[in-house]
Amino acid sequence: MTNRRLRYGLLTLAVGSLLVGCASGDRSGASTTPASASRTVDIRIANGTVSPANTRTEAEVGERIVLRVDSDTADELHVHSDPAHTFAVAAASGQEFGFTVTVPGQVEIELHHAGRTVTTLLVRQ
Repeated sequence: MTNRRLRYGLLTLAVGSLLVGCASGDRSGASTTPASASRTVDIRIANGTVSPANTRTEAEVGERIVLRVDSDTADELHVHSDPAHTFAVAAASGQEFGFTVTVPGQVEIELHHAGRTVTTLLVRQ
């Protein structure tokens, strides 16, 4: 009878540990970003001037980045992330380009033809 009680006690302990482990969630201290969260960078290109220029923008791994562009000239936005992204900018208002960065680090967003860095994303985990 003692072996049976011992096995029952060990089984109860194992099942209880599994339940507690599943319910405890992530306690690593890592920040999680909801899937619907996003960060928007408003970009204006007018009369040869780019705004913003050479700024820094904080973001988190997995956060959706939206580039909202008003431009009076055609250009290309290059996002130097892994994987990289290229977006064709038209001479138009209200353009939106979205992407997600999956690797932490610094990610430059530049206007190719203008040769200007719009912002550098500081992507943290």
